Amino acid sequence: MRYAIIGCSAAGINAIEAIRSRDKKADITAISDEKRPLYSRCLISYLLAGTITEDKLWYRPDSFFKENKTEAKLGVKAERIDTDRKEIFLQGKEKIKFDKLLIATGASPKLEDIPGIDKKGVYPLRTIGHTLEIQSMLDRVKSVAVLGGGLIGLRAAYALKNRGKKVSVFVRSRQILSRIVDKGAADIMQKRIEEKGIGIMTGRSAKKILGNGAVNGIVLDDDSRVNCELVIIGKGVSPNIDIAKEAGIKTGWGIIADDFLKTSHEDVFVAGDVSEAYDVALEENSINAVWPAACEQGRIAGLNMLGKNETYGGSMAMNSIEFFGLPVISVGITRPKKMVYEEIVRTNTAKNIYKKLVLRDGIIVGAVFVNSVDTIGIVGALIKNRVNIAGLKDIILEDYFDYGKIVNLIKDSKGRFKQKEFRETTITA
Repeated sequence: MRYAIIGCSAAGINAIEAIRSRDKKADITAISDEKRPLYSRCLISYLLAGTITEDKLWYRPDSFFKENKTEAKLGVKAERIDTDRKEIFLQGKEKIKFDKLLIATGASPKLEDIPGIDKKGVYPLRTIGHTLEIQSMLDRVKSVAVLGGGLIGLRAAYALKNRGKKVSVFVRSRQILSRIVDKGAADIMQKRIEEKGIGIMTGRSAKKILGNGAVNGIVLDDDSRVNCELVIIGKGVSPNIDIAKEAGIKTGWGIIADDFLKTSHEDVFVAGDVSEAYDVALEENSINAVWPAACEQGRIAGLNMLGKNETYGGSMAMNSIEFFGLPVISVGITRPKKMVYEEIVRTNTAKNIYKKLVLRDGIIVGAVFVNSVDTIGIVGALIKNRVNIAGLKDIILEDYFDYGKIVNLIKDSKGRFKQKEFRETTITA
C-alpha cells in the first residue's frame, strides 16, 4: 500500500504517526512546500517576541521522517492531483503515485489587494520563514503598522511591542478579534492593550503602502498618513483548497469531509486547517483552524486510510490567548446572529472580568471568558456532552460554580463519563 500526504504540519505529522503505528512496512511519502516543516506554528509569535528561542519551536525532531520510514519531499509544491490515475504532480515534473492520499494543505495568509503590497518590509506572519525575515530587519525598524485586528495581527503587535517597537494596529471592523469574541470582551481587551502602549484604530484600513522600494509609511482610507518601516498583514487565512478543487474533489469554504474525514473521492482524505468537518457547536460542517483539531483529524484520517473506519466526533472553535496578563478564552459560537440563541452574561468592570455563555434550547454552544477562566474546562465538557443546563442558568457563571455541580449530568447510568473528551476539554491560556 502506498500512502501520500500533502502537508507536514500538525495534521500531516499525526497522520504519519497513526499510519506507522499500525503498519510498519507501507510506503509513505510526505510532501511540503516548506524545507523544515516540523515546527509548531502556534509558537512563531513568541519567537518573534523573543520570549522563546528557535530550538523551542520544533514539534518533532529533524529525524522524524527517517524514524518513521517516510520519504519526505521538502521545499517542493504539489501542483496537481490526478484522482483517476492516482498521481500527484510536483514542481519539476516529478510524479508521486498513491493508493490512499491525505490532503493537509493548511491555509495561507490573506493579503490585501492594495498598491505597495509588494514592497520590502511588508509581511504576513504565518511561517517560520516570515518570522525570521521580520527578525532580520528589526534593527532598522522604529515603527510598525499592523493591518488587521484578528488573532494573527494582535499576536504580531504584541510581539513587536515586546521588541521595543512603536506599534499601531488598524482594524477595518468596529472591534478587534471580531471572529472569535463579542464586543463586550473585545472592549476589555482593547483597553488593556492600549494601556500597554499599542495604538488601535478601529473602523480604519490602509488604502496604500508608501515607499521607494522599501516601506516608509501607509495611507489610510481617510487619507491620513502613518509613518512606519514595517507592515504586518494580519487579515487572517484562507484554506488551500485549489489543488482539491481542480481535481474535482468537493469543496465549500474548505475541502468537505464526511464523518470519517474522507472527501468526495473514495481514496482521498482531508485533515487540518483545510478541512470542512463536523462542528459540534454548529451541528454542521465548518472549519476550525486550531492546532488540537488538526492533530486529532490527522490521527483519525491516518487510521481511516488504513481502513479502520474510526468516526470523527467533531471539533469546535477554540481560542486561548493572553495579552499583558489578561487571559481570554473563546469556545464555539460567540456572536450568535439568530433569535434561537440565548445569551447569559456576567461582568465585573473593576476586575476586567467578562463571562458569556451562548445557549440553544438550554444547551451551551459557545462561551467567552475574560480574566476569569478557571471553569472553562467545565463549560467545554458541557458543550461536548450536549448537557441541558436550563436548571443551572442562574448560577453557572457565579464564582462558586464548580465541577461538583455538574458531575452527575455528564455521567451515564453506570457512573461513567459519557464522552472521553471530558478530560481533554480544559483549555489553558
